[in-house]
Amino acid sequence: MPEAASKTSPIPIQGLAHIGIRVHNLERSVRFYELLGFTKTIGPIGPEPVAVLDHPSGVEVNLVLNAPDPAAPNVLMDVPDKHPGITHFALLCPDILAAKAALEAAGIALSGGPVRFGPGSQGIFVRDPDRNVIELHQRG
Repeated sequence: MPEAASKTSPIPIQGLAHIGIRVHNLERSVRFYELLGFTKTIGPIGPEPVAVLDHPSGVEVNLVLNAPDPAAPNVLMDVPDKHPGITHFALLCPDILAAKAALEAAGIALSGGPVRFGPGSQGIFVRDPDRNVIELHQRG
């Protein structure tokens, strides 16, 4: 961290505005995120373009529609070299075992878990159609 930055007051943040996820195919991605309770509200719009998905919990996902190659690996997760970047995001879920059953019923396999994270907390991991990783996290 630069020395000047350590002497300033923190920038006030009020919360998370949205999560941007690069995808290849809008319809395929929307179908997946609908299983998690998201609804497409607008888009595609803008030069990238972007489609906005909202969730009743207040989480917003922006699907950035510019992934050029559907067969390309996820460079943050699927190659041996570890690159800096966001590896996944976690959504709070009251019952990950019920979520696991719903995902399996929809033909979507888990990519990991259930994994315990200390007393009572646990998570499962799934990949969207473009291999972006999502954790469903249940707190104890």
